[in-house]
Formats: sequence, C-alpha cells, structure tokens
Amino acid sequence: MTGTPALSDPRPLVERAVAQIAALIEAVPAERLGDPTPCAEFDVRALLGHLVAGAHDAAQLGETGTVKRSGPPADVADDGWGRAYGAALARLRAAWADDAALERPVSVEWGTFPGAVYLASGVVLESVTHAWDLSHALGHPLPLDQELAGLVLDPAQRFLPADRRGEEVPFGPVRPAPEGADAYARLAAWLGREVA
Repeated sequence: MTGTPALSDPRPLVERAVAQIAALIEAVPAERLGDPTPCAEFDVRALLGHLVAGAHDAAQLGETGTVKRSGPPADVADDGWGRAYGAALARLRAAWADDAALERPVSVEWGTFPGAVYLASGVVLESVTHAWDLSHALGHPLPLDQELAGLVLDPAQRFLPADRRGEEVPFGPVRPAPEGADAYARLAAWLGREVA
C-alpha cells in the first residue's frame, strides 16, 4: 500500500481486515474444522491456528520490534477459536496503540521496515488473503469487504511480482482468474490459489 494515504496509519485497514476474519471464525462450525482450504498446507483448523499465531506475532513486533514465531496454539477447543483470535487481537491492538509504533523499525524475514509499512504490507495483506481462503473453504458464508481487497491487490502485484516465486517466497505461480472475478479472487489467483 505504498503511496497511499493509508500507509501513514494503516491501523484502520488492519481493523477492517481482522474484524472480517473474526466474523468468519465465528461462522466456522466444528464439523468443518478438518475441511481443506485453498491454502494447500492448511485445513480449516490449521488455518485458524495460523491466524491466531500471526496476530500474536504481529503483536510481538509492535511490542519489541522483532519476532520469534509463536506457532499455532495447541490447546484450543473446537468451539474456542473465536475466543483465541479475540485474545490475540486484543494484544495486537494494544501493541500498536501508540502512534510512535508506526515509525519504529520492525525486523521480519524479508527486511526491516517502519511499523506502518509492516502493518500495511504484512498484516493487512495476509489477513485479506486468508479471509478469502477461509471464506472459500466455508462456501462464502458472509460478504467480504471488496474495497479492502481492491486496496491490497495492486501493492501485492508490485511487492510479489509473477517472476518472484518459489524458494523463500511462500506463494505458487500466478494462476488465471476467471473473467469478471472480484478483487478477492484476483488477489487469490495472483498469490497462486486456484480460483476457477
């Protein structure tokens, strides 16, 4: 989202993205936890664990500027994913509440950036992408925020060009999106998901 006004304070976009995921998590019935998702390495339960861990990791970056990846929680009951994600979001919001955190550098695997850049290019992009993964796995139970996906698509295409895949980049080759596909499907296809 470089070059957009949202970059100066991406926290409202973060809030929209994580609120959407929280609503989707509440829509997950226990019997669907073992279902596959478009993100090949995750079933629904594993994706929820990844989302909870990701929110804690993003909070840790806001707290300390670095992260030791936490990994998915091992003790969440089938009906406890909403609470687990809610607790992670409370920590995330607290960690980034101070405006000064937006200018402090944070270090992640792909470089060191001001906090605002990390929130915009890391947290928002990942949250929007995984919202589509979860929604798709569940049969699209809720409408998704199309404007949010539109805001993420262009930066994702610039930050993750088609020729930058494999090895350290955790995305498959760009896939075709059907004609008339919405912003989420175009983003998912760009990040290597099958969206036909």
